[in-house]
Amino acid sequence: MNFTISNTFTNELPADVNLENSRRQVFNACFSYVTPKQTAKPSLIHVSEEFSNEIGLTKEELSSEEFLAVFSGNKVLENTHPYAMCYGGYQFGNWAGQLGDGRAINLFEIDHNNKHWSLQLKGAGETPYSRRADGLAVLRSSIREHLCSEAMYHLGVPTTRSLSLSLTGDRVLRDVMYNGNAAYEKGAVVCRVAPSFIRFGNFEIFASRQDHETLKQLTDYTISHFYPEIISTGKQKYIDFLIEVRNRTIEMIVHWQRVGFVHGVMNTDNMSILGLTIDYGPYGWLEGFDYEWTPNTTDAQHRRYRFGNQGYIGMWNLYKLANALYPLVEDVDALQTILDAYESLYVTQYDLMMKKKLGLPIENDYSSLIADLEKTLQLAETDYTIFFRKLASVSKNDTSSSAFITVSDAFYALDELQKSSKEQWITWFDRYINILQKVNQSDQERAQYMNTVNPKYVLRNYMAQLAIDEADKGSYELIDELYQLLKFPYDEQPQQEKWFAKRPEWARHKIGCSMLSCSS
Repeated sequence: MNFTISNTFTNELPADVNLENSRRQVFNACFSYVTPKQTAKPSLIHVSEEFSNEIGLTKEELSSEEFLAVFSGNKVLENTHPYAMCYGGYQFGNWAGQLGDGRAINLFEIDHNNKHWSLQLKGAGETPYSRRADGLAVLRSSIREHLCSEAMYHLGVPTTRSLSLSLTGDRVLRDVMYNGNAAYEKGAVVCRVAPSFIRFGNFEIFASRQDHETLKQLTDYTISHFYPEIISTGKQKYIDFLIEVRNRTIEMIVHWQRVGFVHGVMNTDNMSILGLTIDYGPYGWLEGFDYEWTPNTTDAQHRRYRFGNQGYIGMWNLYKLANALYPLVEDVDALQTILDAYESLYVTQYDLMMKKKLGLPIENDYSSLIADLEKTLQLAETDYTIFFRKLASVSKNDTSSSAFITVSDAFYALDELQKSSKEQWITWFDRYINILQKVNQSDQERAQYMNTVNPKYVLRNYMAQLAIDEADKGSYELIDELYQLLKFPYDEQPQQEKWFAKRPEWARHKIGCSMLSCSS
């Protein structure tokens, strides 16, 4: 493997002077050098061939012993020095102090085709930041991360990527639901890839310790390498940095809302400074449209990270990042102005996104129609993905009753809905069709456009769980079937129609489908 190694993070930022791999507080350093754990009998389960092309790997290299050794953690490439990052974070609204890469080890950085990539193993063993954990990952969570990273990319959502998924041959002890029922599971390693894995928490840890020198070094590094559009100097540079991070964060979350994705753990240590979706743990896609839904059992009581709250949490997290950057700016008003603009920017982008989902002209105001739709969607369990995909088939010549029939596959309990809320749906469709009749666009043109915004296929939790169940039996074909399906989420793919369906009833309360923990 002939990578062009470009280790900017370790070359330009301060390292931990303690080279022992012992759990500890790490000060005045952005990272600690570590070595991945040797595994018993590694085997490659799946590779994203499309992304491997992106970083210059050939098919022959993907099937080589060296590839398996490097990306299962069993070999360190020459002239590379793996490391774990130091960062802190607010977890469920509370400052948690030092966190860091507890089960992630960054292998190296590369340049290819004018793009910069950092390659990282998740589940490759202990680091100084592992606290009481073992630094390992299980097959279950690794399948979910591998598939979801690539699925999100093809949906057009800013995200980290996944190169490969490997079994380690080791057994890992996990308590899936944190209820005292621990069991051994198959160990696995995912190779995650992104331009950088720097998070909000990387800045917060240095601000919390009043280590302003390292804070400035990290911020200058981040701007220099990942925000080259920022050409201002002095304090204005850091103000412009926060503006850009705010804008990218809004863009990412609006995309989440567009496809019905719920992250599940929007702690500040899980927020990418580049506005990428990062850390795929207890995530999920909406089945029934519900602002209150969260896939995370840890958040079941307070639902801090529920679907309808993701936009607000983005702003809350940016407040914490602004506090961390304050020592570099020392201007409360300038930072507050940036944060004050968040809500209006978010609402504007969200409104624009919803008009696109509805196939309506973006220059007109349809806020009342959108608000009424969101209220109506919640009257009865309505599948988010299926509803919007079917909506593209509604014609401006339809009656409201025929339009209702067109989308009826999206309703989980149609008979009950017809008794309770069909009248509200008829009223809404009357308004929608009336608007369509005034728009100078054919039904076909509108449908084609809507089908580029509203996916037909998403990685529903039950689909991932089916792949996990098969993998536990030693069969990995379904992983690749879903991977291939989700590469084209906006295409019809008639041979895969079985995946364009509501969640099956058996999955409603099944662990892994409806309930996920932070170890998922």
